[in-house]
Amino acid sequence: MFTVPDKSNYLKGLLILARKDDQLVDNEKNFIRTVAQKFGFSKDFYEDTLKSLMGNKYITEEPIIFSNKQVAELFLDDGFLLAFSDNVMDNEELNWLKIIAKANGIDDEHVESLLLRHHILRESTEGNS
Repeated sequence: MFTVPDKSNYLKGLLILARKDDQLVDNEKNFIRTVAQKFGFSKDFYEDTLKSLMGNKYITEEPIIFSNKQVAELFLDDGFLLAFSDNVMDNEELNWLKIIAKANGIDDEHVESLLLRHHILRESTEGNS
């Protein structure tokens, strides 16, 4: 289902999202590591990228377009998981996810339903801690 460019763009999109709130916490790093490993990226590559992420001017922020809508929807789902991994959904993070959705033909209603679902999941997880 994932093409090689999809894997690269998926990781790039998560990296951009992670730096949107001007911080990179351990939960975000671990989430990105898991995705990078799943997609077969070398450990040296993703560790170096994480180390230099906040100041890396070569990671451009143009909207990412995936090969199909299904990959884009999976990205959005993971994007919300990543954005909430530090327990705060920043406006910059939400705006980035909306830009990706729009670029991939996903409507605002779908984005709002994902936001609500992840917000509810986060609250239920916090309540069980």
